[in-house]
Amino acid sequence: MTTHGLVSLKFRLTELDEQTMQPVATLLIYMAAGTAVGLLALLSRIPAAPLAGALLGAGLLSMSGRLDSADWPSGTRTVLEIGIGTVIGTGLTRASFEQLQALWRPALLITVTLVLTGIVIGLWSSRLLGIDPVVALLGAAPGGISGMSLVGAEFGVGAAVAALHAVRLITVLLVLPVVVRLLTPMTFGNS
Repeated sequence: MTTHGLVSLKFRLTELDEQTMQPVATLLIYMAAGTAVGLLALLSRIPAAPLAGALLGAGLLSMSGRLDSADWPSGTRTVLEIGIGTVIGTGLTRASFEQLQALWRPALLITVTLVLTGIVIGLWSSRLLGIDPVVALLGAAPGGISGMSLVGAEFGVGAAVAALHAVRLITVLLVLPVVVRLLTPMTFGNS
């Protein structure tokens, strides 16, 4: 092989390495941003702070346009769904089941009411505010940010659904404890 051929081959290999490494580097940068803001959010002491912080960190970076969008390896969503399901599942204990036996009526009433209210609010928001009906319905659905974001991703609207749930979650986590303390002063020992 001639010197020119070796230089050409080396140039092609370097170009191939750059093409392969760029998506990996982009993912690592997004993961670092999500991890950093997620860990920083722990200082707020609100529930689900790491999740909301990671969403905020990666989301702001993504919206800045400074990086290409992340191309996650095939199967990543499945692994995350299994992980989230496992985390939720391990939180269900025998005591949870025993409580559900006593609370099945309120659980049914609350679930049906929240689902129906979510549907009504979602359709209403879509019509009045011109939001995509899928985004509005999934964004108004009662559910956690991680689960609903993954459902939204199945419909191609994961980021929008995550944004709506992030606003809802952060608002509820900041406002509801104050409301509960105001409405039930004797329960929390505020005498």
